[in-house]
Amino acid sequence: MDFMELEREKGITIQSAATHVQWKNNPINVIDTPGHVDFTVEVERALRVLDGAVLILCGASGVQPQTLTVDKQMKRYNVPRIIFINKLDRMGANPWAAIEGARKRLNLNCAAVQMNIGIDNSFKGLIDLLKMKAFYFEGKNGEIIKEEEIPAGLVEEAKSRRQELIEALANVDPEIEDLYLSEKEITEDQLKAAIRKQTIALKFVPVFMGSAYKNKGVQLALDGVTEYLPGPKEREYQGYIVKDGEEETIKLDTDPKKPFVGLAFKLEENKFGQLTYVRVYQGKLKKGDYIYLNNLKKRAKVSRMVKMHANEMEEIDTVEAGDIFALFGIECSSGDTITEGDMKTETMLSSMYVPAPVISLYIKPKKNEANAKFLKVIIFFINFLTNFCIGSFEIPERRSYFPR
Repeated sequence: MDFMELEREKGITIQSAATHVQWKNNPINVIDTPGHVDFTVEVERALRVLDGAVLILCGASGVQPQTLTVDKQMKRYNVPRIIFINKLDRMGANPWAAIEGARKRLNLNCAAVQMNIGIDNSFKGLIDLLKMKAFYFEGKNGEIIKEEEIPAGLVEEAKSRRQELIEALANVDPEIEDLYLSEKEITEDQLKAAIRKQTIALKFVPVFMGSAYKNKGVQLALDGVTEYLPGPKEREYQGYIVKDGEEETIKLDTDPKKPFVGLAFKLEENKFGQLTYVRVYQGKLKKGDYIYLNNLKKRAKVSRMVKMHANEMEEIDTVEAGDIFALFGIECSSGDTITEGDMKTETMLSSMYVPAPVISLYIKPKKNEANAKFLKVIIFFINFLTNFCIGSFEIPERRSYFPR
């Protein structure tokens, strides 16, 4: 997903990138966001349009300063989440310390739905605390998953961790609370239903774990995404229209027969021109349709639509509610609401939260002929500041960027 040369050189994500995957017949739109504090606005724009999120914690470091910022952003947009504790194969990893940090520092009602088998160099697999089975990941890329009985030496600890999960759920779910107080057996299906319900209600956060680099546990985490996080039809989204100078709230519907409503949440400049990323909230859009840009008060024709995989494109002809796609040749601003081209209703969506800038400047060249050189200068300074922020102070030897 990190396709920029600088991202690969520094080993960090700088800009968010979109892709789409299919997991067990479930289509999933994915936006990979940066973890570095200097690029947190990319996380902001992604969380504005996502139905659910996976919060990644380091198994060795646990909750870090930037985790606090991302947690605030998730809560700002009421995004249901699961937690994935990564790098259990790293020296000093301790998933239980990371979970305790999430409870104390993020104030989350969270509990593990898995338990590690081994840690550090001896990390072998995971125990599913709902099924009470052990899973091992073999093969070059962990693609061979073996389900076995829990090792005898870990049975008691697994029972204790499962009890901890039930207690955390009983605090927020009346059905589980009744079963727990009655000391009745709680089945796997009952636990799954309660976890899904309370995760969507933002009252519980299930915790998964593993090692993404070695592809151990990622498959079970993807199962968790499809089982516990909501789909587009399970989230309630609202827009508003202005009548007689007053805002009237309206509920958006995923029905493809309803008027199209989408939000342009990210702009990207490439060799083909401006690429506009759009999240669809209502209705259906086809290639060749006309759209209306509400903020700019103008109409435009959809000539080309693509689905993105990082910097690779796949041509598409139609999109529906829940889809994330990109438009070519549409000049608009980030946060612009896009509706059907007939302008019957000027539905508006709230934009993302952007903190007030410390310094605000507006610069433009005196002559239009200097636009190309001016853009090169801007790109040079963006690259320079990016290098500066992440610890590299080398100035590129491309003085041709500067116009005479």
